[in-house]
Amino acid sequence: MSQPIVATLGYLLDESSDRVLLIHRHGRRGDPHLGKYNGLGGKLESDESVLECLAREFKEEAGIQILEPELRGVIHWPGFGQAGDAWLGFIFLIRAWVGEPMTVNPEGTLAWHPVGALLSGRLPIWAGDRHFLPLVFDRNPRPFDGVMPYENGQPTGWRFQWM
Repeated sequence: MSQPIVATLGYLLDESSDRVLLIHRHGRRGDPHLGKYNGLGGKLESDESVLECLAREFKEEAGIQILEPELRGVIHWPGFGQAGDAWLGFIFLIRAWVGEPMTVNPEGTLAWHPVGALLSGRLPIWAGDRHFLPLVFDRNPRPFDGVMPYENGQPTGWRFQWM
């Protein structure tokens, strides 16, 4: 078994905590996320920490500097990648930042959406996201640790525990 791809995923809340900045991925053909809405983030580079990765991704994808990211959970996604790769994701909630978020980048458009629209399934997201997103936005201060196996682009299970 090969090592998982390590990545970050962050959800930026507006000042009222009612809306979340999401990217609608429609900018690149062949993008496995094509058509889906998601938070911002990406793969960890070999010379950076998880927090450095998160900060870099938000700078690249939204043009902002994030402040005080809050770790909400860690998820292992065996079989998630296009080639059946395993991924290990660090999931964050961000309530403070500096700058004005961009509205478009090469991967798609960025816009504020009600948190309820994300949690209710009114936006197209990965099927597995419906399991862990409520844990990202809940009031429990403890982060979660989860495993969500994927097969053929679909989750086949979900389990988690509080850290």
